[in-house]
Amino acid sequence: MAELFTTVEPVAKRRWFLVLMTAVLLSGCSERNQVPTPLGLNPDNPHYFIFRGKPAVLIGSTEHYGAVMNLDFDYTIYLNELSANGMNITRTFSGAYVEPPGAFGIKENTLAPAEGRYICPWARSKKPGYQGGGNKFDLSEWDEAYFKRLRDFVTEAGKRDIVVEFDLFSNYYDTLQWKLSPLNSINNINLVGDFKDQKEALSLKHPDLLRVQEEMVRKLVHELKDFDNLYYEVCNEPYFGDTISLRQWEEHMTSVVSGAEKDFRFRHLISNNVSNGHGLLAEPRKAVSVYNFHYAHPPVTVDMNYNLGGVIGDNETGFDGISDSKYRSEAWNFILAGGGLFNNLDYSFTIGAEDGTAPVVTGQPGGGGRNLRKQFRILADFINSAGFISLKPVEDGKILAGDNSNTTVRALQGSAGMIAMYIHRNDSLNKPATLRLELPEGTYMLEWTDTRSGDKTTGSFKNHKGGNAEIDTPPFIEDIALKIGRAR
Repeated sequence: MAELFTTVEPVAKRRWFLVLMTAVLLSGCSERNQVPTPLGLNPDNPHYFIFRGKPAVLIGSTEHYGAVMNLDFDYTIYLNELSANGMNITRTFSGAYVEPPGAFGIKENTLAPAEGRYICPWARSKKPGYQGGGNKFDLSEWDEAYFKRLRDFVTEAGKRDIVVEFDLFSNYYDTLQWKLSPLNSINNINLVGDFKDQKEALSLKHPDLLRVQEEMVRKLVHELKDFDNLYYEVCNEPYFGDTISLRQWEEHMTSVVSGAEKDFRFRHLISNNVSNGHGLLAEPRKAVSVYNFHYAHPPVTVDMNYNLGGVIGDNETGFDGISDSKYRSEAWNFILAGGGLFNNLDYSFTIGAEDGTAPVVTGQPGGGGRNLRKQFRILADFINSAGFISLKPVEDGKILAGDNSNTTVRALQGSAGMIAMYIHRNDSLNKPATLRLELPEGTYMLEWTDTRSGDKTTGSFKNHKGGNAEIDTPPFIEDIALKIGRAR
């Protein structure tokens, strides 16, 4: 460079300098512009997402949240299985919460790593005595191996167009989980978390613990700032115990996540896990865009909270046996009620069976397996082909089935004439049903989808004069789906 400047006149030197500096600045801008826009609320209908420029409903079937923190779990195989079945969301925990083997009756629980195979944001110290085996943690030092594994997990998910719901914290349900937490003073050399009641771990009562939690959040948010396939859930199930104290803490930690991203060019969505079953929020929560519920069947949760103006999700299933039909119907009911996210908790993913082939046997707290994942893909294909962005929930009772006492209908309808619906019957008889609904004048095309096999049959409803219409379904066992569209 020095030789170049010695061969030109002073004015030319300045000109060359400006050209070079401009190139450097433009290069920097180009690199910044390469940071992708993360998953967001869809501007045309914020009850759904926009992901990589396209409208998105997130549908998944997830291992028990230990993919990153459990060193024995091969997440590449796991993510390949999700992708092969059209799943586009996974849920994982940060590692601040860990479970003992056998917790909740879960066989081969990925949230219960074997001794020496647990990794989390904090580094191990040189002092032995961690209750789960090995050395205690030093809460003033980060474990860079953990962050490398976390970034790689999110990267690999992104390669497959899979969104990661990253849960920063989880409720400590009893002393069994708190006893294993790095935040418990018995497990760290910093004497943080020196109390016995695990309910105080997610509260504002202990400034030293709160500071460590805040630092963890800021570190994680910084490490993941450039990923587009990500949103943060502040805490899993923060509604067991002292709910007032928990809610104050959750609100504070939500603000920490939001504040940590305030100077970022793009911000990630934040979720709050609201309740099990169903619950009503009187108003939107500050900085929250996704409202997740667990075991949300029947889907009154969507109806009750639709006016919040964000995505309503059902991001954990279970405790309803191991039958596929239970979780298939939960998914269809929820999405066809207007939900924008459904994530099944799938117990077929274990260490050594990261492809989801572990048998799910009676006694497990939920279902799972390839057959069920294929049925979720049928739902994903159905809702994506229905142009869901323009659809809104049909008021309950507007579409009835002939045997209304035994049959329910969930439906979404658009102004262009499209109706997508799910018909569920509480028996195993193979027989048709009659649907009663109002349709404007016209001729309509019908496409029926078998929710088990994905097989489709087509028909038409011709020359309707407008008003009440009766449409007979094909014979079906338990459930069937229908798309109605105007004939072109």
